[in-house]
Amino acid sequence: MPQVGSLSQRSAREWIVRGLLAVAAVAGGYVGATGSLAYMVRQGDVVTGHALAPNDGRVTAAFARTLTGIDASNAERVRANALARTALRQDPTAVAAVSTLGIAAQLRGDAISARRLLAYANVLSRRDLETQLWAIEDAVGRNDIPGALHHYDIALRTSPGAGELLFPVLAKAGSNADIRTALVATLARKPIWSEAFINRVAAGAADAHEAAMLFGALGKAGVPLPEGAKAATVGALIRAGAVENAWAYYTTIRRGVDRRRSRDPRFTANLVIPSAFDWTPVSEAGGITSIQDGTVSFALPSSVGGMLLQQMQLLTPGIYRVEGHSRGIEQANDALPYWTLKCWHGRELGRVVLPRSTERSGNFAGNFRVPADCPVQTLALVGRASDTVAGLSGELDRVQLAPAL
Repeated sequence: MPQVGSLSQRSAREWIVRGLLAVAAVAGGYVGATGSLAYMVRQGDVVTGHALAPNDGRVTAAFARTLTGIDASNAERVRANALARTALRQDPTAVAAVSTLGIAAQLRGDAISARRLLAYANVLSRRDLETQLWAIEDAVGRNDIPGALHHYDIALRTSPGAGELLFPVLAKAGSNADIRTALVATLARKPIWSEAFINRVAAGAADAHEAAMLFGALGKAGVPLPEGAKAATVGALIRAGAVENAWAYYTTIRRGVDRRRSRDPRFTANLVIPSAFDWTPVSEAGGITSIQDGTVSFALPSSVGGMLLQQMQLLTPGIYRVEGHSRGIEQANDALPYWTLKCWHGRELGRVVLPRSTERSGNFAGNFRVPADCPVQTLALVGRASDTVAGLSGELDRVQLAPAL
């Protein structure tokens, strides 16, 4: 592979160039076998494979490729070139031989020969991973970002397992505006690897901010994102302490939200994987909470208390009122569930106890005061231990936390 450019040239290309030499060293493992003994051996011991079939051009080419790794000596590269020429005499379609000669030409600065060989290799096979890596780097060297992404797309569609090698590099696109624009255009065409890549970015992004920038751009382009990816990105930003950034990203996936109010008062969002800013059922200590068809159903076994439902808030200082409606809550006064508003990782700001559902037609309301030194809060429904055999159970069909009038 060609050498990586100077530091001044890397800003738009190191996301795709760095590590390609190392990747090329194992790329041969992704090329399909023909079933012959030599090809079977080639997957583990190309030297033995070449000894068994010295006249098989593809085996000779595979042997040549093993001598061109990142740590190859000059003598190994000379031998690799000789073997590659022999392989092409044995089989003019041996793509590994073409790519070996092309990489050698590029290393010695012969760009014309290298690109001619690259073109030939692409004609022979679009399934050769090393050829596609070579094409990627050549495109990046010419500052052709769409061209590089085109070959990324080919590699990810045609080389089984290539995502394990290529996704981490491609994920760096989130930090560069020009690359991100081209990547969004590629993903908008819905290649077969797009969902796997998006989930990989959400689950393993080293920088949650990069994931949020990429996903925000995808959302604006109308590219559907898995709910799990959205929730994971919000969660990663919160864990990184960037709560405001998490909210900014959240506003791109839940249009029209207002930080002065809790979200989804009628429980109609039907989210399989909610984020921290959505209603999140909590099932702990044997309790069960679920949201279905506009209703929150909850239950706790006898003598057990615990959190049932929660939603993160970013309320500005002031007085806020929680209002809602319940069904089926029948407990003693000291075992009735309650709403609590707490500063994030801090003190409790108050409680609003839910009355029995037979009282006030099931309606409840109460106020909280949010101080200036509490910028992040959690609104939670908490169940208290009940001595009844049936434990605690009930339903909610409406809850809203909003500024008090």
